[in-house]
Amino acid sequence: MVGVAVLTLASVSLAVGVASAGVGSASASPLAGAPGARSNGPAADLSTELSGGQGVFMGTAIPVDLARAGYVEHEFAAAGTATSYKTDSPLGADGRWAFGPDAQAPYRTRVLVRRPANPSRFSGTVVVEWLNVSGGVDADPEWATLHEELIRRGDVWVGVSAQRIGVVGGPVLVQVNVPGSDAAGKGLAAIDPTRYGSLQHPGDGFAFDIYTQVARAVRGGAALGGLHPQRLIAAGESQSAFAMVTYYNGVQPLTHAFDGFFVHSRGAIGLPLVPAGQYADIAHAIAGTPAIFRTDQRTPVMDVQTETDVASILNSYAARQPDSGRFRLWEVPGTAHADAHLLASNLRYIDCGVSVNNGPLHVVAKAAMHALKTWLVSSSAPARAPRIDVAAGAKPVIVRNADGIAQGGIRTPPLDVPVAALSGNPGPNPSTICLLLGSTTAFSPARIAQLYPSRAAYLKRFDAAADAGIKAGFILREDRQALLAFAEPSRINH
Repeated sequence: MVGVAVLTLASVSLAVGVASAGVGSASASPLAGAPGARSNGPAADLSTELSGGQGVFMGTAIPVDLARAGYVEHEFAAAGTATSYKTDSPLGADGRWAFGPDAQAPYRTRVLVRRPANPSRFSGTVVVEWLNVSGGVDADPEWATLHEELIRRGDVWVGVSAQRIGVVGGPVLVQVNVPGSDAAGKGLAAIDPTRYGSLQHPGDGFAFDIYTQVARAVRGGAALGGLHPQRLIAAGESQSAFAMVTYYNGVQPLTHAFDGFFVHSRGAIGLPLVPAGQYADIAHAIAGTPAIFRTDQRTPVMDVQTETDVASILNSYAARQPDSGRFRLWEVPGTAHADAHLLASNLRYIDCGVSVNNGPLHVVAKAAMHALKTWLVSSSAPARAPRIDVAAGAKPVIVRNADGIAQGGIRTPPLDVPVAALSGNPGPNPSTICLLLGSTTAFSPARIAQLYPSRAAYLKRFDAAADAGIKAGFILREDRQALLAFAEPSRINH
């Protein structure tokens, strides 16, 4: 497939290059709502497979060889008539929002499915990602972050072009002059009219019901090549995580369409409801009333937040809430809203005046997704995590040690056995994009000599920190080697 690699952000947008890429059913979730509670509303028509043109278009900087992984990819048109929502009361901080139906409009969007080629490998879990449009094109940051975990378990991934910008285009707040950036803001229908010219989107106010209708169709087995899902997980990162907040608080109580929610890098608010024909303007909505995930639902939520998310412009600290029988919050210090892993080969196009953050957020996120799936299947709840230390005030400030490393939260080896200060704070370049990329500031040779008497001592401590993270439940044993790859013994010159 050919796509424009996109750095997905909550309140800014960036196109960053061109990339190309060549189990039996499990038991139903014990945490899912009773089947009778699930709405029997309309389902999307997924009977038409998309083909031709330039092939599948997806903004990604991390191409995956699906054939080698034993997966296949199919793309479908999703069609139907969607309903928008309205509310007669303010969207309060407790998240107990009362939505009602508003207008109706036809839609025809796209759905991308990646599934095991061998049906016997299917785990029974389908992760439905609300594709991110912050860069002006559809992007799949959850797949980019989690694909290793999804593939090794045999999960199905479904990407939904839920928002208007991805389909018919719209504003891009930050442009970067890199290969492929000319596609930003055009939308699928204009980027490849041969393949996508029939698509239409009535506006982001209808996105929530479009997402629901796709979920209903997928739960019924549509577009899955004969597979029969046992559980559906709603997933979204950045702007799409804002959408998860709105969906969980206002729509899930009406539809019960999902069995679990994986929320990655949310801000303090939800994606706003907007009139027909409009896009959800996060940049202006971000100063709205912070809201937690409502606490009166049965459906579990796993919320993963980077250091940047907690106290920067996203200010998720304002919506921080306690863990419960249906909610877990994992805050990961030393990580950024977007990082070197997500940028991949496009890192060379970004100049923030300092190296961008290279924390192992994706390693922790894979453990979080695995923990959520385990929660759904066995009712065994994920580990409770300490919060990042924050000094409260008019503007919350993260508490740091003398090396500039955040205190508290989920600890990882590069953070606690450091040769550089990993931070959610940006470098000196004041550009909007760099505000969310964090930083990696190398320690001086003198500081490294103070910390480690030898390479052997450094590696021993690093290995021990990795094992501690695994034991605590924040790292999967399968990812131990990936985590150890963050070690930099060459920095110790004695």
